Amino acid sequence: MEIKTSKIFGLRAVIEAINSESSIDKVFIQKGISGHLMNELMTQIKTNKVAFSYVPVEKLDKLSKYNNHQGAVAQIAPINFHDLDTLVEATLEKEETPLFLLLDQVSDVRNFGAIIRTAECTGVHGIIIQNQGNAPVNAETVKTSAGAAFNIPICKVNHIKDALFILQAAEIQVVAATEKTDDLLFDVDLKKPSAIIMGSEDRGINPSILKMVNAKAKLPLKGNIGSLNVSVACGAFLYEAVRQRL
Repeated sequence: MEIKTSKIFGLRAVIEAINSESSIDKVFIQKGISGHLMNELMTQIKTNKVAFSYVPVEKLDKLSKYNNHQGAVAQIAPINFHDLDTLVEATLEKEETPLFLLLDQVSDVRNFGAIIRTAECTGVHGIIIQNQGNAPVNAETVKTSAGAAFNIPICKVNHIKDALFILQAAEIQVVAATEKTDDLLFDVDLKKPSAIIMGSEDRGINPSILKMVNAKAKLPLKGNIGSLNVSVACGAFLYEAVRQRL
């Protein structure tokens, strides 16, 4: 599977791409650069809540293959992102029990791709990620997902808390996969409308998020290692939901 992720370089070109509502995954901006167009670009980025990061000029040179990037390069996602409110409403209208997956800053592209693949195989209605801190939706992500990224809705939110408010307002319980509980996954009722949240590889789920969830659950571990790879744990959680709903 060969998938190319498009890039746009040049301040004005990136501004126009944002204005045209292109599916921009992230904008890379040269550290220390300023000027009228750069101010306009930053205004558009913040207004439209586009993910961005400041990088050395050497990275921009490499991304643009040494073309005149003027201090900005935008990476266009190979998929279109979905609006979470619209997706939740459409899901509730179906004769199916909603199942969503939230990723609290899963940063490894291969883990992200594997999670997307498992989510698609288990009938997840949508994956929710943050604008900042999550692995990019790029060609490698799509390839690792075996193309599943084209078949499952992916939503971006400014913060995972925003998604929790929307889901819980729709009476969808949020279940956190965390070791910071005595409750096992198998004791949680996943036959109800549910959203499972997985944490990042290094720190798990943000403590402020854990305070907002409806339930916490963990997997029993019988060996000496204290945790599972996030994509493996995610698979166990999602297939437990499938098992309960069969």
